[in-house]
Amino acid sequence: MKAYQYRMGEPISALQIVDLPMPKVGPGQVLVKMHAAALNFRDIMVVTGQFPRTAQEVIIPLCDGAGEVVEVAGDVTTLEVGDRVTPLYNQRWMAGEMQDADTAYSIGGCLDGVAAEYRVFGEMGVLKFPDHLTYEEAATLPCAGVTVWNALHGPCPLSAGDTLLTLGTGGVSIHAVQLAHAAGAEVIVTSSSDAKLARAKALGADHVINYATTPDWDVAVREITGGRGVDHVIENGGGATMLRSIRSTRRGGWVHIIGLIAPGEIDPVHILLSGVHVRGQEVGSREMFAAMNRSLAQSRIKPVVDKVFAFDQLPEALGQLGSGQHFGKLVLAIP
Repeated sequence: MKAYQYRMGEPISALQIVDLPMPKVGPGQVLVKMHAAALNFRDIMVVTGQFPRTAQEVIIPLCDGAGEVVEVAGDVTTLEVGDRVTPLYNQRWMAGEMQDADTAYSIGGCLDGVAAEYRVFGEMGVLKFPDHLTYEEAATLPCAGVTVWNALHGPCPLSAGDTLLTLGTGGVSIHAVQLAHAAGAEVIVTSSSDAKLARAKALGADHVINYATTPDWDVAVREITGGRGVDHVIENGGGATMLRSIRSTRRGGWVHIIGLIAPGEIDPVHILLSGVHVRGQEVGSREMFAAMNRSLAQSRIKPVVDKVFAFDQLPEALGQLGSGQHFGKLVLAIP
């Protein structure tokens, strides 16, 4: 089979397609023909050495994907040939709180990822996805989709009438717009592009802020919420945006840290005095993924795919991801 491999220490341009032996199914496993893989900023961090991972020297990259079961072991009972599935981002975290030991089981970082024609997973390491989704749309779910679901339905679930702020219009933020709108929340989106903000409104955003023309966007958020602040923030900017996110949040509200796009530091006194909950999270469990799939099947939400790249265009796709010009998700087609 053909697959991408990344060797630690090499630049993105060194990513190359190689020929690897066809993986073999063992007890309790299924063979999946991958059809699509979605890109996340995490993937750039992995291949540039900025993401914590095991010291595995060579790895197949990318963590978001979707494919078709083409072979099952004799002891597999919940899946059959022809099932359309997505692998779990974390192959060990099934339910409950994440444990420290689970961190070593994320694909495309600690374990081989999905930028390959075929992959073998444990029976519980994949989930069937809703029938109304294409492979390209479903490929956006395991990392970006579940991350948003965990933020919105974690320790303080989003309720109808709550207010959500999400930063930018990349894959995570657009998932947040769609899921929060479906839950009946009031949604605020920031971007430096008026065209992207118009598209976000069409998907359900109630308020939009152009941070290029309104650099004090936290003040604008307070004005929109009548001085109260939002209930939840999807914080994917990193240190450069953290302080404004905290200032945008009501006392007792939640700032969900799910991205590290820009470096920066913040004085803990701002957290202390604001009274907000700052929560770091790494995607979510199989249980969360299954709950999200049930919601998607009911709401018929279709993730937004901005562009589909050919399999041999992965370096180019990662470059476009890094430029931040996309709206929604970038996807790699796997022949």
